[in-house]
Amino acid sequence: MNVTDFDYDLPEELIAQTPLKDRAASRMLVLSKETGEIDHSRFTHFLDHVEPGDTLVLNNTKVIPARLFGVKEETGAKIEVLLLSEGENYTWETLVKPAKRIKPGTVVSFGDGMLRAECMEELPEGRRTFRFSFEGIFHEVLDQLGEMPLPPYIQEQLEEKDRYQTVFAKNRGSAAAPTAGLHFTPEMLQKIEEKGADVVYLTLHVGLGTFRPVSADTVEDHTMHAEFYELPRETADTLNETKKRGGRVIAVGTTSCRTLETIARDTDGAFREARGWTDIFIFPGFTFRAVDALLTNFHLPKSTLVMLVSALAGREQILGAYEDAVRERYRFFSFGDAMLIK
Repeated sequence: MNVTDFDYDLPEELIAQTPLKDRAASRMLVLSKETGEIDHSRFTHFLDHVEPGDTLVLNNTKVIPARLFGVKEETGAKIEVLLLSEGENYTWETLVKPAKRIKPGTVVSFGDGMLRAECMEELPEGRRTFRFSFEGIFHEVLDQLGEMPLPPYIQEQLEEKDRYQTVFAKNRGSAAAPTAGLHFTPEMLQKIEEKGADVVYLTLHVGLGTFRPVSADTVEDHTMHAEFYELPRETADTLNETKKRGGRVIAVGTTSCRTLETIARDTDGAFREARGWTDIFIFPGFTFRAVDALLTNFHLPKSTLVMLVSALAGREQILGAYEDAVRERYRFFSFGDAMLIK
């Protein structure tokens, strides 16, 4: 398959630059993966699409202020560092700009030395492994010095940092928000449970893998970077009970979807407590074993996420729905409107 098969035309003015004041006020395009039927709705009506016995799966990762601005101690040259994934002993895989200035042994200072980072390894595509040194607690230092790592297509400043966090964010570690979850309020989650559906959580720390541009010409030649996930035992037990009683597993976001399918792939459709790294790449031809429905946002043209939703609902139906969304002036990407595939 050619990557261009997943392209579509998007006017720049439809890229949402700021979040809505009310999290649940977005629009929602509902697509039937069986019939291709499209319904233009509002996220406040999401509850109408949840049935007793269903289980909603949310990613409770928490975005860290992962963008740091520092200087090379040797020359004073300005360096930008984006934290991607955490290793042991305060080592991190990072994305660096300009990367060509950073070699093993280079030391970068942030906040007048409050935080220092030594380059340990040079990796492809502008990535570097740094070991950080500091006094105190790392995440408290990061809260003081770091900025929220908004995607490059968002040009406006974010006035409230918590609007790039879900209301259920818990486990620190993401370089980007699981944006489908941004639509939910505590009130909406409570109503879902009151209706007789379960709400459960997993963790996938969103890194470079989900948003890395596809540079290959063909889909099959693209390689995903690995991201860390964790599925608690209570979540696994609830999901197994859901399948047993004939309920649906509704994944909130492509990150939840990828985690569930990673585990179900290794267990032939069953769920179990698990943690590890996944580089799963879902594109048309993929057999879904875990997810029955997916709530997501609208994704970038030619991205791996458009390929994922195309695997679930069919490429032509997805591109047709995206064309409808453009005509109807939906808001796209991270702070944009929702899409329910059921």
